[in-house]
Amino acid sequence: MGVQQYDGIGEAYEGFKALPLEQYAVVPGFLALVGDVTGKSVLDLASGTGFYSREFKRRGATEVLGVDISGEMVAVAQALEEREPLGVRYEVGDVSELRPFERQFDIALAVQLLNYAPDVATTELMCRRVHSSLKPGGELFLLNQSPDFRFDGPTPEKYGFRSVLTGGQAETGPEVRTTALLDPPVSFVANRPRREVYEDSLRAAGFSDVTWVPISVSEAGVRTFGADFWADFRANPPLEMLRCRA
Repeated sequence: MGVQQYDGIGEAYEGFKALPLEQYAVVPGFLALVGDVTGKSVLDLASGTGFYSREFKRRGATEVLGVDISGEMVAVAQALEEREPLGVRYEVGDVSELRPFERQFDIALAVQLLNYAPDVATTELMCRRVHSSLKPGGELFLLNQSPDFRFDGPTPEKYGFRSVLTGGQAETGPEVRTTALLDPPVSFVANRPRREVYEDSLRAAGFSDVTWVPISVSEAGVRTFGADFWADFRANPPLEMLRCRA
């Protein structure tokens, strides 16, 4: 699991954001959760090809650093930065071995990060490294597969994603294969940690005010597809967000 599966995806990963689930629920939901970043420094962990790094820089963040374990993902992010210079920096790094930074950040993002930890100890280690990278009172925003997602319930396939159990089991929860229904489809394997794995690891690392936040469909999503289209999403939300404070 981890870096190898992403090194083969690269630029195709950018296509995720055009799928209905991302475009009309996840992206607007996560941007709203993080809120106003004007004048703030942002550390984007598991930054991938830099989608959120670029978006928050455009929205007024003073400094944005994206860190991803995949050299291929970082190379794509840097190529996009060269094409449209925004002043975002990227580097390759493993969050469980995150280097100390010269200055602490106001905000950290962890989109699909902790589900790649192989066990509870690594999850907690990642959280500790993130905590030490934030200013006191700084905020961490997370986005992950919902711990309550039912694999036998309504699927998110009509919204562009398929999510199935592999049969594997990690210490943190079941192993899941998620496929973005692009052309060609792109699949990756991660874990689906239990709710208490997130909560306990974040608190052990020193985070407080750990709060789960549901994702809702944007008004544009309802206008574009109609309310009924999103019934499966509402009945079995595939993703959920978390916020907490250092």
